Amino acid sequence: MSIRLRFSLLAIILLAVLPCLRAQDGEAAYSFLNIPSSTLAYGLGGINISNISDDVNAADRNPGLLGPEVEMQLGVNYMRYIGDSNFAGVKFGRGAGDHGAWAAGVQYYGYGAIKGADVNGVLTGEFSPKEMVFSGTYAHDISDRWRGGGSVKFVYSSFDEYNAFAVAADLGVNYYNPDADFSFSAMVANLGGQVKRFNEKYDRLPVDVRLGASKSFGSLPIVFSITAWNLTKWHLPYYHSGDGTESADPELKDNFGGNLFRHLIFGAEFVPTDKFRIGLGYNYKTRTDMSAYKRSFLSGFSASLGLNVRNFALGVAFAQPHSGATTLMVNISTNLYEFTR
Repeated sequence: MSIRLRFSLLAIILLAVLPCLRAQDGEAAYSFLNIPSSTLAYGLGGINISNISDDVNAADRNPGLLGPEVEMQLGVNYMRYIGDSNFAGVKFGRGAGDHGAWAAGVQYYGYGAIKGADVNGVLTGEFSPKEMVFSGTYAHDISDRWRGGGSVKFVYSSFDEYNAFAVAADLGVNYYNPDADFSFSAMVANLGGQVKRFNEKYDRLPVDVRLGASKSFGSLPIVFSITAWNLTKWHLPYYHSGDGTESADPELKDNFGGNLFRHLIFGAEFVPTDKFRIGLGYNYKTRTDMSAYKRSFLSGFSASLGLNVRNFALGVAFAQPHSGATTLMVNISTNLYEFTR
């Protein structure tokens, strides 16, 4: 298949998808699909689709980033999230020839124990809501500098006696120029819908269009990233609670500057060697979403640390979106073929 034909097919897909995206109104369910399982992404602001990495844990950031460099790589991740929520998962990736790769994984989202009650308020005991995502990804080189890929995600949700099932897909491309150390990505995330509903109500998936770029400058070992997301709508208003007192009325914020920066995520990663990396990110939307009296000074900021030790790669990420919510994520990956030599 020629490069021109491949880009034509991609353009047709995007033209078919975009009208559906513009028709989306209101808030979608399944927002947990936007929580990354990669310490790289979490440390760079929560969403990053352009920073280049050979870690299979980062495969779900953008299917267009997956490549043969993940050959026989196994990765596990764990996240201590807000409240009693605990998330964990495992991924495996393998090359498919010299120009392709595939990956498969499962992710578990547990939200802790919650007290149940009937319509009269009588307690019925505790239940543990949970969700799982089974995913498969394939990517292939379009040319020397372009790569495209797609992921299919099967989503299962269970809340007490109610359960639902949904199917979602991610489509992404990446352009990488190694001479300029410049990466650009575009993707459509969470395209799909529910197959089985909780009840009569239809819950939408958080379908999103995202653009991202990463670049280093000169000999400085720092990669700067900017990611634009929530591009299906411009207005992202939020309420600011003032000084947090009971007499203070929340103020609606919906100005040009606020909407612009709530679409952008900034990140910088210091990579002095291939054995060590430190990342820092800033997500203005997270900070404004948490604009309450007890918002943490660190709200909106996140940080990550990556180490390569012998046959293992270790990643740790930290964020505190609210003073009462400290989140920690850990990634571990290894190349299985190293143990067969």
